Amino acid sequence: MTQLDGSALAARLRAGDRTAAPDVLNLVESRTPAARVQADALLRGVSPAALGAEAGGHVVGVTGPPGAGKSTLLSELVRAWRAAGRTVAVLAVDPSSRRTGGALLGDRARIAYDPRDDGVFIRSTAAADRLGGLAPSTRAAATALAAAFDVVVVETVGVGQSETDIAELADTVAVVVQPGSGDTLQFLKSGIMEIPDVLVVTKADLGDIALRARRDLSAALRSVGERETAVLAVSSVAPATGIDELIAALDAHLAHTDVAARRVRARRATALADFTAEHGERGLRALGGRREAQRWLAAQNPACDVPSLVGGLEARTVSA
Repeated sequence: MTQLDGSALAARLRAGDRTAAPDVLNLVESRTPAARVQADALLRGVSPAALGAEAGGHVVGVTGPPGAGKSTLLSELVRAWRAAGRTVAVLAVDPSSRRTGGALLGDRARIAYDPRDDGVFIRSTAAADRLGGLAPSTRAAATALAAAFDVVVVETVGVGQSETDIAELADTVAVVVQPGSGDTLQFLKSGIMEIPDVLVVTKADLGDIALRARRDLSAALRSVGERETAVLAVSSVAPATGIDELIAALDAHLAHTDVAARRVRARRATALADFTAEHGERGLRALGGRREAQRWLAAQNPACDVPSLVGGLEARTVSA
């Protein structure tokens, strides 16, 4: 098999060539040393230094408990985004196969879209052993695809105190819960009120029970003095309701966000996650611990790309 050229793929993405997306996923998911070198070249080629600015795509994280209706909701969101002329990439994060390391459930099969539409790209990606649900390859893919797509959605399963990776990566995080299932109460107890930028209660067609869940979440946010967070009720049952309002809330959050600062934090968090995935806790100890690594990353140039940050961390372990 011919080795993919990361620099060439980056050039295609910079030119808006969305047909490069499958090769991007194949490259970042490959575990060979040669592929890793090319994946680094890809990420450097879509960095702010190469683009002249942050990538233009809106990276949206969608997370929530299994069965909350995320895939059905995404089907409606994709439809609405495409109707508005926006291109969309969806990375649906699945549990990993222990045998192959690949995605197990194939969540993309549950997201309805027209496979002939070249403005939509949907791919299942493996969660690997990351507690937060994001393997390094998913982070790399989202970063790269934001250079060519208007919206990049990363869908993950579950919300919990250890599952905050999506908040590190996405420009905007939407947490999805369904009414009457205990999800709302569990969300309130989990201590992660800082994660969602938008809260979405699905199955609004159920009526009072959905409205009650929305009121409970709104009241809980106010009681803890949390930053202003939109709480919306939507229904994906035809005719779908609340989808346009949800898109408006996502866009409004982006408009009031310092995207550059958020992505600097995302690159530093990604670099630390990639380093840890490769070198483990022993590598962190060689750096003086996680906090010391974070302090070093915070002192680096904000425009520094992920491969350079990882290389810097590795160099410090050699000199330590």
